[in-house]
Amino acid sequence: MKHRTRFLIALGMGHALLAAVHAQADAGLQAISDLSQINGQALACQDLTAAQRAKALMLAHAPKTARFGTVFDEGTKQSYLAQTRSAVACPESAALSTRLDTLAQRLQATLPPVITPNSSASSSGTQ
Repeated sequence: MKHRTRFLIALGMGHALLAAVHAQADAGLQAISDLSQINGQALACQDLTAAQRAKALMLAHAPKTARFGTVFDEGTKQSYLAQTRSAVACPESAALSTRLDTLAQRLQATLPPVITPNSSASSSGTQ
């Protein structure tokens, strides 16, 4: 009986852990989707500084998986097309920058940057 109880407790804990991991991944995917919206709009409005920052945030925070890459690429494409097809004027650079600041904080909390051996060498200036 003791083994069965331990097994059920472990199984319940594992389920709770998986649920937390899935919630974290969903929040991360939503943040990357929001980032892609800013990226597409920045590209359509030719705000290359904002687009470069959005891409840098994507590379720094998103796991290197097809799922995250697809969310970013598809969201960017949809946002770009929506901006170019609409009669709405492009936002000011400062507005995009503010949105990126807010999103950078969200990404830091949801998807902390992954530091790899190559990224630390390139950030220190060595090649």
